[in-house]
Amino acid sequence: MSSLALTLLPFAPPTTAPSDFSEETWWLSLIKALFIVVFLIASVIMALWVERRGLGRIQTRPGPNVAGPLGLFQAFADALKLLFKEDIWTDKAEKFIYFLAPAISAFSAFMVLAVIPMGPNVNMFGRSTPLQLADTPIAVLYILAIASIGLYGTVLGGWSTRSTLPLLGSVRSAAQVISYELSMGLSLVSVFLVAGSMSTSEIVASQHSVWWAFALLPAFIVYLISMVGEVNRLPFDLPEAEGELVAGHMTEYSSMKFGWYYLSEYINMFNVSAVATTVFFGGWHAPFGLSHIGFIDFNAGWWGLLWFTLKMWFFFSLMVWVRGTLLRFRYDQFMKLGWKVLIPISLVWLVIVAVLQGVRMWVTDSLLVITGGIVAVFLVIMVILWLVDNPVKEKEDTEPFDPFAGGYPVPPLPGQQLPPSPRAGREPVGVTTTPTSSTDVKEERDE
Repeated sequence: MSSLALTLLPFAPPTTAPSDFSEETWWLSLIKALFIVVFLIASVIMALWVERRGLGRIQTRPGPNVAGPLGLFQAFADALKLLFKEDIWTDKAEKFIYFLAPAISAFSAFMVLAVIPMGPNVNMFGRSTPLQLADTPIAVLYILAIASIGLYGTVLGGWSTRSTLPLLGSVRSAAQVISYELSMGLSLVSVFLVAGSMSTSEIVASQHSVWWAFALLPAFIVYLISMVGEVNRLPFDLPEAEGELVAGHMTEYSSMKFGWYYLSEYINMFNVSAVATTVFFGGWHAPFGLSHIGFIDFNAGWWGLLWFTLKMWFFFSLMVWVRGTLLRFRYDQFMKLGWKVLIPISLVWLVIVAVLQGVRMWVTDSLLVITGGIVAVFLVIMVILWLVDNPVKEKEDTEPFDPFAGGYPVPPLPGQQLPPSPRAGREPVGVTTTPTSSTDVKEERDE
């Protein structure tokens, strides 16, 4: 490395190396922890404005355009409204858990970014330290564990209110997170196989030549769909569906207890976007073609924080775009997508990647041919699964379907038909005439 590069980039290790914590001190860790908290809160405030303006553009609605220039003060107005709103405590609620549930959700949301590398080693107060709070050999498993702990906040919040609609929302959320964390985890396993590690900084370092979003495209697509379902966003916001559940597990919450849920939801959107950036999109590495321009290394120093932030906001904008263009799924369609489509695809792709990694141990010359053959087998298997999953027209039930058999009206299952309406075939009701005799009145009542 030239003397000019060393002057511009002091204490900087090679840009493809994992994070180096050899000069880390407690006060540097404290500064980075405070930065993460401020960074997330500022991102949420900006996200509220970006989402409202974006949805207003997509759906041809005005959006926030009154409070401040370009509506920038709208997010601050919403925060003040939550602070000064009446704090309601329901009589039948379990008071301690009712208060603890939103705190669990918010606390878990702030913990994920601790193991996400935002940049390489930089010079901070005379010490070389990575733009990452901490790293472990199982950092990605830590992220999945924290996401599972955050689910307790949703489930306990719905249960502690002792109300029907919040309980239904919390049960939906539990089923949803379990279903889509499986497909999300399976999509990440293929990255572990090719990167050779579960450390986030080593996964980023393994993408110096190619991003895993391109090399592992099926796993990347599965993760994109799963991350939207993981954070309960449209079209997968079944736990908070206002059409049938008012606001789901947050129905009985107000003031800042509701605000903690609201904050955690948006922070989790940035969390899954940060994981997508780290695992699939090269992390803090500069986009292709911008690594070196002249004497400037765009993969070194504080440049990594810029690229990481831009990539994270790209995934957040993608979720806003999806919310503005797609309609909410039915719950059965949503669960079918997770269990019958995403999980089988993830399993098949995982087997293919494992076989390919095993073949690479003893074959090097015909690697391209073998890769093409495995991809072709994958496509054939997907076509077979699609044909098998196609619903075959079942024989109609010989017994008539009674929608009131259990005492409550229920919709028909596939293959069943509702009985003909008793009003079918009747003549349109015209203008009634005054009956002239008691016999006419009796006949009219009989009809």
